[in-house]
Order: sequence, then structure tokens, then C-alpha cells
Amino acid sequence: MNRKEKKKKIWMVPQKTFYIFSFCLFLLYAKFAYLSLSSTVYGKNVSAFASTRNTVHRTIQASRGNIFDASGNSLAMNVASYTLIAYLDEGRSKDSKTPKHVVDIENTALKLAEVLEADQGKIKDILENGVKNKKYQVEFGSIGRGITELKKDEILLLNLPGISFIESSKRYYPNGKFASYIVGYAKTTGVEKEGEVTNEIVGEMGIEAAYDSILKGQDGYVEYQQDRYGYKIAGTKEINDKALNGYDIYLTVDASIQRFIETEIEDIASTYEPNFSVLAVMDAKTGDILGASSSPSFDPNLRDVVSYENPFVTTSYEPGSTMKIYSYLCALEKGNYDGNFLYDSGHVAIGEDTINDWNERGWGRITLDKGFEYSSNVGVVALIKEYLSKEELKNCLKRYGFGAKTGIELAHEKEGKINFNYEVEVMTAGFGQGIRTTVIQQLKAATLLANNGYLLTPHIVSKIVNPNTGEVLEERKIEKSEQLVKKSSIEKIKELMYNTINGTDSGTAGKAYSIENFDLIGKTGTAQIYEPGKGYLKGDNNYIFSSLILYPKENPKIIIYGAMKQPKYGKYTGLSNAVKNLVKNIAKYKNIYEEKKEVEQVKALSLKSYVGLSIEEALRNLESYQFTLVSLGEGSQVIQQYPQEGITLVERDKLLLLTNGKNIKMPNISSWSKRDVQALTAMLHLALEEEGDGYVQSFSIEEGAPIEEGMSLKVIYGKKEE
Repeated sequence: MNRKEKKKKIWMVPQKTFYIFSFCLFLLYAKFAYLSLSSTVYGKNVSAFASTRNTVHRTIQASRGNIFDASGNSLAMNVASYTLIAYLDEGRSKDSKTPKHVVDIENTALKLAEVLEADQGKIKDILENGVKNKKYQVEFGSIGRGITELKKDEILLLNLPGISFIESSKRYYPNGKFASYIVGYAKTTGVEKEGEVTNEIVGEMGIEAAYDSILKGQDGYVEYQQDRYGYKIAGTKEINDKALNGYDIYLTVDASIQRFIETEIEDIASTYEPNFSVLAVMDAKTGDILGASSSPSFDPNLRDVVSYENPFVTTSYEPGSTMKIYSYLCALEKGNYDGNFLYDSGHVAIGEDTINDWNERGWGRITLDKGFEYSSNVGVVALIKEYLSKEELKNCLKRYGFGAKTGIELAHEKEGKINFNYEVEVMTAGFGQGIRTTVIQQLKAATLLANNGYLLTPHIVSKIVNPNTGEVLEERKIEKSEQLVKKSSIEKIKELMYNTINGTDSGTAGKAYSIENFDLIGKTGTAQIYEPGKGYLKGDNNYIFSSLILYPKENPKIIIYGAMKQPKYGKYTGLSNAVKNLVKNIAKYKNIYEEKKEVEQVKALSLKSYVGLSIEEALRNLESYQFTLVSLGEGSQVIQQYPQEGITLVERDKLLLLTNGKNIKMPNISSWSKRDVQALTAMLHLALEEEGDGYVQSFSIEEGAPIEEGMSLKVIYGKKEE
């Protein structure tokens, strides 16, 4: 290669470099032009991205509405809940005179474990792992979630550096098991909205579920522009859409009547140990449910649910002889019913099947009227053969509300089943076997008897109120059907029901419901239990025992329906004793008596607030009443009471008054109910450990021993001592 060629080759290097550089520069300009001029870059809208890059959007959560009883006492409410966090980054303490992060892991774990009653090692591991992984902050899982206000204050008093809390809301039920299947429960759940997961309180049972969308309200939001340091840019527009809190729901439940029911359900469960039991009370003139309870029940705060079927609307079962009311009523409506029609009782053949009376020997040749009073199954067969066809019986039962939802404001209501085709099925349906009904259907049908043949729609919600404005959005109206049954037919069936309870020669289970000086009318049911693959169970107690009671006879004001399945004891007296106690207590509370009757007047008291009164003045006001008064402490002034203002007390009830004295001694709680024990421990801030069900058999703190806040009380429950 000559000198000239060599020189030319050398000068080609910067020329190629220039071309490469120019090409790269061209690519950069092209990229810049693409980013500048294109409306969409890599599938993203550039304008939208630019407008939101510095935009902060924060959700303002609406507060869930409250649930109240008919008097405005809270049954479900929101309370503050806290999640424990620990700051670990030393940078938080920069330029601070006091440390803002966890300094001593060992001491922090020890102190937190004592207050939270948790494993110190677990807390220590969480803190050490957080430091090791250079985390800014850590949470403590289930150990540090759901912390109450009192527990939070207790932790703050420890003055532990770096320990703080995140506040949130949770659902709280101040009365525990009180009307739990009606109120239901709601829990905090992660809900995805627009790609973001937020915590919401969601209703899962009862009113909480049925009215979830109304209770939850509407979230708001705040939106503004921030700079790179996270501060709001001055002069920029801020959008603030306020949250609309959920509506409040008022139930028809009367807290005093609910307490009467809860007491009787506790007694049934502990004394007779049935598979399940249920009691419900309805206002006969409005269709309002005044109270309902069942066993087993659950505490919505703990969600210790055994069965997710609501026993009032979801559970259906063969009702037994309460259905004879409606079979006879249907025959009466034909207009040619003869109560003196004679038939041979004991047993009757229907094809290859035999239908027996509960007394298989029967009572000889008796009238249809007596057949109702004696609860004769064979009498129903004679009634249907003489007066009713299959279609007529089925149409009557449908007209009276069976086989269809009642429309009550509770979730997951079932229709029941009244399908029957073959002759023997028609006959057994007439006395409540082979068909299925719910508690609420039984109550609804009974409104025919209390309203001269008009059927009422049952209600559990009294009104819905907008707490933001006070406006009543929806209010219960009395819904009455056209007259479905003549008044004369109603009067006749009431006469038969009166004789069932008060007759002198029937010898049936109905006699167990008779109360001196009280005009009750009613009908009992004893239904065999069918199990697939086994057929109808045999055995003395393998039945569902039920009763439908109205009081008073001439113009019924209340309807009571009760049932219990497979009790170990007291197949007749268990339910009847509970219902009779209910009738007496409600009559005293509501002042419902027949004018002709001279009933012993036992005082009932609608509580006022005694808080703030001297203990002497409170005792003077209460000395003439026949319930148990428990005064706690040696102070001079009442600072807390249970039950609260507005609740009615009658015999056997307890009133707890806490004074401002510090010297509080353990009362004798033998034979107390669970509910009363739980109220006492909540009032005195005792840790409660419970075993069993029913009434107090033994307790760990000796009577008269000094009580200090935070002490632990262990209580063992069992059957009520007679």
C-alpha cells in the first residue's frame, strides 16, 4: 500500500464515525418526534398519563349505617379498630430529640407480648426479620389486628419508640347473641375496585346481608396534584367528593320482649338439650316481629356460627298438628261443616297405608269438634273425606300463605313445600306431615285468626333513615289482604282452639299451655322426623314439638310460635313452660289482660337511667319491684347500669348498678344466665372464660373477694336447678 492510499484509509475512520453518529442522532430525533407528536405511546394515552402522573386519588370511605331496635337501642354499630405497626427505619429518628423507630427489639417484644397476651418469640422474630430485610415498617399479622381502643391506650402507656397504629372501622354488636339471626353479621373483607383492593365491611347474614347495599353507603374521594416530594402543588384544583354514610335501619324488635325470649331459649337449651329450639313473637294487629331467638345461636362479634340457615325463614320442616287449624278452617269455609259429625277414632286404612291417632286405641266414636280438641289424625281424614277435595285443600293452604315466601325483610327466605298428590299424602298433609313450612309462615297464617279472616304481611324492618339528612326513606305500613275467611269461621276455629287449651277432658299436649285467669287459644304439633334413607324416625323423643298460641282469645294482641326438635327431656313441658312464661311477662309488660279476668298484678318496670343518681335514691326508686338488684362497689353514686334505659324488667330479671367506689366485691352469681354473666364481666372489665351452656354452676372468683380490672373469671354452666 502506497503512502497516498494509506492516508486515504486513515481519513475514512472519522468519516464512518460521523455517519454512525449522525444515524444515531437521527434515531434520537425520530424517537423524540414520536414521543412528542404521537397521542399514544406503547399503548398508553400520553395525555391521560401526563394528567395522572402527579395526581393523588384517595378514597374517603363511607361509614356503614347502624341497626337499631324499635326503641332506638343500637344492635349493630361501627367502632374504631386498630392495627399495630412498628417503624424500623432509623431515618425516622433523624433530627428528632426522641427516637421514632424501634430501638430495643428485645424490650419491645417483651412489653407487647405481655399486653397482647401473645408469644414474645413471634413478635421478636417479626421485628428482627424486618430489620434484616431493611423494611421501613412491619405489621404483626393476627396478633396485632382488631385491637380495641382500651388495648391501644394500654400499649401507648408503655411509651415504646416506633410503635404506632393504623385506625380502621369494624362492625360491633353490643348485645352479643341478642337477636343474632335477625341482625346477622358483617365482616371486613378485601374488595377490588378499579384495580385497587380496599377493605370494606360486607354483610353476610340477616339484616346485614339483606340490606348490605343500603347500609354500606357511598364512598367519596379527594383528588389533587402533588409535586415530586409528595406535597400538594399550590394553586392547583382539588376535587373533594364527600362520602355518603349508609342508611340506618330500625327494626320492629322490642328489646324487652326479645330479652324475655332469650331467657326462655337459654332455659330450654340448658334444661332439655334439644337439637334445636326456636321462639318468636308477633304483634297480631300489625304483623311486626317483636322478637325471635333460637338455639344454637351465635355471637356476631365472634361469628361462632353452627348453622348458617336462619331458623325463622330458611329452615323448613314438617309442622305437624298446627296445620289442623287450617284444614278445619278450609272445611268451615265450605259452609256445610257439621261439628257433630261422628267418626270412628283410633286408626283408618288409606289403601295399603294406615293412619293412626296418637292414642292408637282412639276415643271411640266422637265428633269432628272433639277430634280437633283431641288432636285426632283420623278426625282430619274424616274431615277431608266428607268436605274437601285435594285441590280445595291445596288451594286453601296456598291462600293462607303456605308454599310461598312471606316477603319479610330477611335474606334467603324459603317457600316451604305443600305438594301432595296421592290420597294418603292428601290426608297426611291435612295434619302437617309430608309438607314443609317455616316459622314465619306459621306466624303469618295465624294473623287470619287475629284479624277476622284478613291476612297480614310480616315485617322485621320498621323504618330506614338517612343519617345525613334525618329523612325517613321507607317506613313499614300495615299490609292487609282482602278478607279470605268469614268472621263466623274464625269464631268457630277460635272456640275449638280455646277448648284444646282449656278443655276438661282432652288429655292432649294442649292442656300443658293452660294458665289460670288467662284466655289463651292455640294448637300444638308433634311431627315425626323424616330422614332420607331411614324414613320416619322411631322413639319417644324423635319428634319436632311445636305450638301456636294467641292471646287474648277475644281480640288477640300477640302471636307466639315455638318449636323444639328431639329434646332429651320434657317433650311437652319444655316448650309449654317457656311459652307460658312469655305470655305472663308480655301481658305484664304490655298490660294486656281480659277485662273479665282478675289477674294478679306483678309489677313490671320500664327502666329509666339511674346513672348520676346517688345509690340511695336509686334504691328507693326500685325497692317495690320484684327483681334482683345487684349493687357493685361502695361508692355513693351510680356510674353505669345494666340493662340500659328503656328496657322492661319483670320477675327473675337482674338490674346491675355500678357505683363510683373502688372497693368492688364479687357477687354470688350462682344460677345466673350467660347473658347476665357477660354483662357483669363487661361492666367490671374482667376476662371471661366460659364452659358449657345454661346457668352458672360454679365460678372461679370466690363470693365477696375483691375485684380488680383485668382479673380472669372462669364460669361453668349447666342445667338450671329447680
